[in-house]
Amino acid sequence: MRIIVDAMGGDHAPQEIVKGALRAKKELGVEITLVGKKEDILSCLQDHEAASVEIVDAREVITMEDEPSTATRRKKDSSMAVALRLLKEEKGDAMVSAGSTGALLTGATLTVKRIHGIRRAALAPVLPAGEHGVMLIDCGANVECTAEYLLQFAYMGSFYAQKLMGVEVPRVGLLNVGTEDTKGGELQHRAFELLSQANAEGRICFVGNVEGTGVFSGEADVVVTDGFTGNVLLKTTEGVIKYMMKALKNVFYASTMNKLAAAVLKSDLAQMKKSMDVNEVGGTALIGISKPVIKAHGSSNEASFFSAIRQAKQFAESGIISDIAAHIDVMRIRTE
Repeated sequence: MRIIVDAMGGDHAPQEIVKGALRAKKELGVEITLVGKKEDILSCLQDHEAASVEIVDAREVITMEDEPSTATRRKKDSSMAVALRLLKEEKGDAMVSAGSTGALLTGATLTVKRIHGIRRAALAPVLPAGEHGVMLIDCGANVECTAEYLLQFAYMGSFYAQKLMGVEVPRVGLLNVGTEDTKGGELQHRAFELLSQANAEGRICFVGNVEGTGVFSGEADVVVTDGFTGNVLLKTTEGVIKYMMKALKNVFYASTMNKLAAAVLKSDLAQMKKSMDVNEVGGTALIGISKPVIKAHGSSNEASFFSAIRQAKQFAESGIISDIAAHIDVMRIRTE
């Protein structure tokens, strides 16, 4: 399997990106194509390492200042744009980038294309909750949604949860301001109807509305929402985790007795921190694109980018894209 890597995307590119890619090659057995300024990539490699990977020269870099909706079209020789074209041309099995989220989403949609029949691709991170985690779909790709988008998100999230999260029958919840059937606005009401119909037909397991507090309490495996609300939830979650870890650290350093308690709990605390570490997850899948694309964290270090490549490998091996394509007919609003 070959993974195409945008070597110039992210805050710590290309050094940390290249290191993560080399680690993935060694530990995961994947072949790597590094795309970016050749001299910058080579400066991160030793001779034997350079000989073990493919390097595709790309002279431009998409920055956070570039307009996401036009970046890959204006900078056709950027590392991201070239990497996406290589994926489209089947020069690799999956593509990973830590660059601009908006540019990657737009570029993947325009270059690689969506799965035929899918209205919108979605960003679908897996949040730390329970044994398997909980998928949030969408988390920012589509600020304005229709009920049909949410229906398709539910199906795509279910396939992902089955194949990659190990959930045999994923429970789908609709994020809302209350659990009652009548809660929410017009979008939520219509989406509730469509999801209930899919549940009645035995196509998905819809458990109803889920409040924000229910996202992390195991009420659902897949939480469906519009991109605006999902992004607010995601960023709030990240902020709360950072705050809680900092507050917990301050508690354990407050006194000698507390430090002794921290020493006793060291292994448990390390495991808890690991379960909440973004470096362990790696990135977010762009679900609905016709080939596997993973958005790695912009601040990716070696460990985080390695995890993103591992996720890309699993995504490519899972068959999720074929599953989605095979069920398009039931993922549309039927007018009859």
